[in-house]
Amino acid sequence: MNFDELLNKYKNDENGILIDVRTREEYEEGHVPESVNIPLSDVEEVDYDKDKNLYVYCHSGARSGQACIILQDMGYNTTNVGGIIFYQGKIEK
Repeated sequence: MNFDELLNKYKNDENGILIDVRTREEYEEGHVPESVNIPLSDVEEVDYDKDKNLYVYCHSGARSGQACIILQDMGYNTTNVGGIIFYQGKIEK
């Protein structure tokens, strides 16, 4: 699945949370609407209910992959959406 297909999966998931793990500066330059910014360096501090499904993206997909591993080790169900560079939709600032 590509970025937009995985984003649609998130949008249809009533328990989904979309997380952008880029830096705050990158997030402020433009992000996917409805996303929450939790930089990779802060991922271990995430405290959502474990029944939430976390959809994670970054710039290219590398940091989101790392974040998914950390979050899975913490007991979360995660999906690596990939990199925003592959996103075709509206960017919010």
